[in-house]
Amino acid sequence: MGSSFTSRALQLIGFPFSKRERSPMTSPKPLALRQFSPAIKFSLPSSSDSSGSSSSLSSASSFWMPRAKPPARSFRRLVPISWRLPVTKRQTAVLVCLFLAVLVWFSPPPSTWRRRDLPSTARLPIAKAVTVAPLPKHAPDPMRWLQHNSGDRHAVNLPKGLWSAMKQIRASSRPRAALISLVRNSELEGLVQSMRQLEHHWNRKYQYPWVFFNDEPFSEEFKRATQALTSAPCYYEVVPDAHWSLPDWIDEGRFMNSLEYLGAIGVGKGWMISYRHMCRWNSGFFYKHPRLQEFDWYWRVEPDVHFFCDINYDVFRFMQDNNMKYGFNMNILDDARSFPSLWSRTRSFINAHPELIHPDADLDWLLDPHNGGEYNNCQFFSNFEVGDLRYFRGAANEKYFDWLDRGGGFYYERFGDAPIHTLSVAMFVPKREIWFFRDVGYQHDINRHCPPHSAGRCSCEPTPIDENFYKLVPLESPQKKPDDTCIRQFLGGDWLKKREGWTQEGERAFGGDGYHGYELSGLEE
Repeated sequence: MGSSFTSRALQLIGFPFSKRERSPMTSPKPLALRQFSPAIKFSLPSSSDSSGSSSSLSSASSFWMPRAKPPARSFRRLVPISWRLPVTKRQTAVLVCLFLAVLVWFSPPPSTWRRRDLPSTARLPIAKAVTVAPLPKHAPDPMRWLQHNSGDRHAVNLPKGLWSAMKQIRASSRPRAALISLVRNSELEGLVQSMRQLEHHWNRKYQYPWVFFNDEPFSEEFKRATQALTSAPCYYEVVPDAHWSLPDWIDEGRFMNSLEYLGAIGVGKGWMISYRHMCRWNSGFFYKHPRLQEFDWYWRVEPDVHFFCDINYDVFRFMQDNNMKYGFNMNILDDARSFPSLWSRTRSFINAHPELIHPDADLDWLLDPHNGGEYNNCQFFSNFEVGDLRYFRGAANEKYFDWLDRGGGFYYERFGDAPIHTLSVAMFVPKREIWFFRDVGYQHDINRHCPPHSAGRCSCEPTPIDENFYKLVPLESPQKKPDDTCIRQFLGGDWLKKREGWTQEGERAFGGDGYHGYELSGLEE
């Protein structure tokens, strides 16, 4: 009875016994002390003639033995043994982190989430594209996209290690885009300047390929010099002869007379045959080249241009995610003597194909109500342009180009690609899908643009929004300038407001040009 009482008491205070330990005839097990090596063991003496002594020693043995732990609950017990892998907790944590990283990476961008009206006081030095029609439901929000995707979020020059493995995964979701340049071997020095600056400020982080075009094969010197400036792929293409020669419907005698006449009156490059080919190729052939069939987006880069600002977002992804078709940096006046019949031919095209005009198209900003509704000669300065190649390959733009090309305007006059691209996107694209890249500092010849509020990001002095309005129009040109600058007519709204009491005639009476009466200069804090 004493033995039973002792065993019962020990059980009540939490020391478990196996069936074998509760048997009075069982000898005690060897005891293993925790502080000794498992190889060092000792036994307590047992007595076969005293059941009470045996039971007591057995209980003492249980006291010194480690307390048995209940089996741990784990999902691994639910997995068949043959399927289990020897994975440590650290390895499991790494796998979970990788899974979450992939999940976040392929999640839709914030601009595609259900829109919420979030108050924001952030000021971005970019003018938002003006909307002339009500926005469709769930329309993209470019400004919000920039807030979420700046800081080089989509850059590909990641450090080696874990993120380098993600580089290949990300490539599948990148826009199919390229930097393109029409350039001669003799313009290598100017192109090196343009490439070096754009690579430094942007493309070294994004690694988009370069595609160079020439009307003759590129030299080995040209290839070595340009490839040395970038770690991105470079392609060197020759323009087909059919895209760089006089069409068979052009009267050569009339063409030569045009060259002589435009050169005599001082139209820029009006006497150059190659310049006519270039304008025609940039207007309607560049997007047809076989090399560009593998791309959806392009950024045009000219020799001898300057890029002044760090660009901390993916320009092509911005265009893609926000359904943009065309992006520009300057909107300025052109010399009307270069294309006297362009608007009349465009108007006849509209009358012949009204079904091609986009329902939300806005041509009003290109027409001068004080000049009989004629074209005001404003243009997007196309030596800087970012565009959707699929748009240019579309039926509407193709028919418009063919209409102008068959009329001979590239050779009998000096139709330029800048006014043609401008009229094309104005007719076939809603204004909300045209973007003003005001945050990109850029210079081409005498025309220079530098964004406001860009200290520390740009190496240029900010310029007023009207800085380059009529720099391309020589004094001898008799054309009538519009009442408002080109960029203000495009932006509309508050950009057109004048100071109280100011008049254009009054400013011109005192020697001004009549364009300094606006309330906003574009440099406001």
